[in-house]
Amino acid sequence: MAIRSPASPPARQTGFTYLGLLFFVALSSAGLAALGSSWQMAAQRERERELEFRGNEIAKAIASYVKASPVQPGQYPQRFEDLLVDRRAAKPRHHLRRLYLDPFTGKPDWVLVEDGANQAPAFGAMPAAPSAQAWPSSSSLTAATFSAVRSRSDQTMQRHSQANGEPLRRASDWLFSARQFEEQQQQQTPTPAPPPLPLPIEPGTGRP
Repeated sequence: MAIRSPASPPARQTGFTYLGLLFFVALSSAGLAALGSSWQMAAQRERERELEFRGNEIAKAIASYVKASPVQPGQYPQRFEDLLVDRRAAKPRHHLRRLYLDPFTGKPDWVLVEDGANQAPAFGAMPAAPSAQAWPSSSSLTAATFSAVRSRSDQTMQRHSQANGEPLRRASDWLFSARQFEEQQQQQTPTPAPPPLPLPIEPGTGRP
């Protein structure tokens, strides 16, 4: 008695199975691509938030350094280490908690923007035209004086404007200035209400 071999599946069924597999692979690839794109956008937003936070902390530290000058008008820092440990007084002060890394480069390679003068004018006055000096990874570089920092990354930004409304296209466009920080603080500080006027006193009574 001859033994029958198992029946082979019809060619049409095999074709449907192959097309279904291709369709599943295509859907999976599209889903993975969308997931990767979403993750990249989320990571970009997080780096932008970190850039804003760290840059503002540095600008705040520069403003604090100027205000803590032994003589006025205050002087801008010459080295980044001056913000970490200010030794101009008997008791050292720490205007910056730590050496922040640029979230886009992963290094402390901020561009120091020089003020153009050895002493800082009063906040609100028009400064001299600033010049930018690239700061290598070594934190010991000494500039003339610097009043602001910015990133050296050319990464395209998702947000289109800074907090002050200035246009923003690349990370290096975002300037973190001690002067701008002070102006923002003054705008956020509420103006105290004037004291009430005294009531008129009736003649001869001594009472309002």
